[in-house]
Amino acid sequence: MTRALRRTSLALAAVVGLAAVGFFDFVPAYMDGRLNRVASHPPYVVSEAATRLHRQLTIADLHSDVLLWPRDLLRRNRRGHTDVPRLIAGNVALQVFSAVTKVPRRLNYERNPATSDQLTVLLVAQRWPPATWTSLSQRALYEARKLRAAAARSGGRLVLAESREDLQRFLARRAADQGMTAGVLSIEGLQALDGRLDIVDTLYIAGYRIMGLAHFFDNEVAGSAHGTAQGGLTPLGRQVVQRMETLGILVDLAHASPRTVDDVLAIARRPVVVTHTGVKGTCPGPRNLSDDQIRRIAATGGVIGIGYWDGAVCEIDPASIARAIRYASRIAGIDHVALGSDFDGATRTYFDVSDLVLVTDALLAAGFREDEIRRIMGGNVVRLLLNALPRTGQVADRR
Repeated sequence: MTRALRRTSLALAAVVGLAAVGFFDFVPAYMDGRLNRVASHPPYVVSEAATRLHRQLTIADLHSDVLLWPRDLLRRNRRGHTDVPRLIAGNVALQVFSAVTKVPRRLNYERNPATSDQLTVLLVAQRWPPATWTSLSQRALYEARKLRAAAARSGGRLVLAESREDLQRFLARRAADQGMTAGVLSIEGLQALDGRLDIVDTLYIAGYRIMGLAHFFDNEVAGSAHGTAQGGLTPLGRQVVQRMETLGILVDLAHASPRTVDDVLAIARRPVVVTHTGVKGTCPGPRNLSDDQIRRIAATGGVIGIGYWDGAVCEIDPASIARAIRYASRIAGIDHVALGSDFDGATRTYFDVSDLVLVTDALLAAGFREDEIRRIMGGNVVRLLLNALPRTGQVADRR
């Protein structure tokens, strides 16, 4: 090899190395920052009454997709909406962390085929294990391990709640120290089963306690509100719902097609939830619930989480969130409405979780009483989970 050729080869290797560093280090962070944004808005003023009340609340949020992104959960990040320091700053006692396993290309609210997936490149760029590149269930298992590892090194600031007793112990501790938050694992779409009923048990053992049947496309279990067929539960889906109820896993109807909602409500024997949604009464759209759906979901004893992004509430300001909550509470009853932010779900919101007092302020301004706000901001979710989560003995028996 000549000296000139050697120099050329070294230069080429350096370029390739720099390109690789850019791919692995820059691309995931860039995508996170571009897709999970906080809108520019005028400086806000929060009432003293809201600030006082907010400190006293036990707050629960039903949906964050932060596990998908390249962030250290234990460090306060400049990107996105959620991490443990910001959850604590926002006085959030309980956060439901959702696992996203597949997102189709050219994503839209109307019709998405299940034949493509834009997540694979993102996961490779983040150096997720090779098994996750082809298996959706392995993606869910990896996200569960990611949350569990963060809890293990958090020094008690993050606790994973898998049973009623876990949650009871956490709430007792947090009554004396608000510098901690609990996490509950959820899945966004049961394409994560890879078409197998037995994977329900695998995911249960991994810690999942809420499972959404569909995401943005139809799968082997259920039709999506954004799929091509938008059908109902499949034969496998009926088996999956029955198995989930047996294990103590809550069925999540977020993103479900109207036929799937009908099919689930016809066979459900336990409360069902909608972790993140809007309501057609204040923001029409295929993503949001009709009055009839709201009533029937509430009749199971479940709760409906109102989101903060434009597809849920049209305008993303806190007053619009409060307006959707007011509407849902009139239809469902005050005990069946909750928060379902969809933070870090490739969403643009008015605030991140550290400024959640803005919702408390908006609810006061909308005329809600303090006892109603306590239920909306977290009391309803805590009550549901204390009744619905499996007991410690049941969890141990499945392992």
